[in-house]
Formats: sequence, C-alpha cells, structure tokens
Amino acid sequence: MQGKTTRPEEARLPVTDFGPVLAGERHPLLFATVSGAHLYGFPSRDSDVDLRGVHLLPAEELVGLRRPEETRSRMWDRDGVEMDLVTHDLRKFVRLMLKPNGYVLEQLLSPLVVHTSDLHAELRDLAPGVLTRQHAHHYRGFARTQWRLFEKSGELKPLLYTFRALLTGVHLMRSGEVCAHLPTLIGEVAAPAYLPGLIDAKAGAEHGVAECADGRAVSRDVEMLHGVLDEAQAASGLPEVAGGFDALHDLVVRARLRGRASSRC
Repeated sequence: MQGKTTRPEEARLPVTDFGPVLAGERHPLLFATVSGAHLYGFPSRDSDVDLRGVHLLPAEELVGLRRPEETRSRMWDRDGVEMDLVTHDLRKFVRLMLKPNGYVLEQLLSPLVVHTSDLHAELRDLAPGVLTRQHAHHYRGFARTQWRLFEKSGELKPLLYTFRALLTGVHLMRSGEVCAHLPTLIGEVAAPAYLPGLIDAKAGAEHGVAECADGRAVSRDVEMLHGVLDEAQAASGLPEVAGGFDALHDLVVRARLRGRASSRC
C-alpha cells in the first residue's frame, strides 16, 4: 500500500504570497504546506489560512540546558485574512509520524506546498512505512470531538470536519492512501447525498449554521459511517505497528549534523 494524498488538481492554494513570511523564520524550514479547510476542500470566503510544517533546530539547542523550541507558532493578518504558521522541529515531527497520527501525515503529504526541500521529499517517501490500522483510532476520535462541537453549536464547520474525518479514515483503511479532500472522498467512499450541498453552504461563511441539514438523518449517517470505519479497520491490509523507525532515525541524525535543508520554493 502507498502513502499518498489528495492529487494537486483537486485542491487549490489560497492566492497569496507566502515568501516574505517564510523568509522571516529563524531556523531552516524543511517544508510548509496548507492544511485546514483549504486542504479539506471546503474553504469559505472568510476561512483563515493554516500553514503547517517542520523547522530544523541547530544541534546546540538540543544538547544544552535550555528548553528547545520544538514547536513554533505565528499568527498575522494579510489583507483581512487571518493566517497562522505552526511548525515542529524535525525530531518532534518524526516522533509524531511514528504514532497513529493522521494529522501530521496530512500536513506532510498535502499537495498544497508553499515551501519544500530535499528532506521534505525524503519524509514523504518514508510516509507509507508508518501507516497502520491504528490510524483508524485517530480519525474516529477526531470525528467524535467534532461531532460534540456540532451538537453544541449547530455550525457547518464541525459537521463537515466530522464527515471528513470519518471518510478519510475509511479511505485510508481500504486503500492505504491518505486523502483529506472531502469532495474527492465523496466520490470514492459511499457518503450521504446531501454532503455536496453542505459544502456549498459552507462556502458562504466560515461559521454558518447547518440549517439545511436534517438533524436526525445526519446523526444516523454519522453513526453509520462509524460502523463503516470499524469494518474497514477490521478488514484492512495495513500493519498493526508502524515501521520505518531506523530510516527515519537516520534521516533526523543526518539532517541535524548537516544543520540545514536544501530548499525549493
């Protein structure tokens, strides 16, 4: 099975210039990609832009007494659009990869790339080795969290996140492919017929209310998809335990000793 994600033609980068922001980072960036609603295929007019990636700390910041800045976060406003950039140090990111964490794999494999490097390409090549049946737990848990938010707020955003997580999990268990793009998933996994209409409604406002959704039908369909995910996990050909530890360890050591990334924007 292969570790892939949404094909580039099925997702679009928000129109903006990320270069000046990325150039201001204190440590080398291995990659930066767009995540969130733009990656998932249901951005609205007022959606913020979520940038996620990996930075590389110098070795001296990891072997001294000071606590290393393993996670960095920046937020800013550009032409009225809220933007944020969150990056992890390479070692922390790889440790997250070795857990059943679908979120970091979606970031790594996102086709919406605003900054890349040779090490980014190497990490992408190693991603298939960490995929397991246990990733179903990540998507199941994320879907339940978003469903609780929807029950409290009645907003479209957590409802679409719920369906996106469940369909991504089902697709991964069946195909070994990481696909986070909801419009694509609707065409590849049996999904409620009203989902395209919810996506269209979400385009109007980031926090629109799900007035067009039948609450009882939605609840029934969410439970149905939880069952489909359970069945897909039980039948999946993915391994139980992540592999690739040695190759990822070697990559981290090599990158740290070299101290920089060969970048490509």
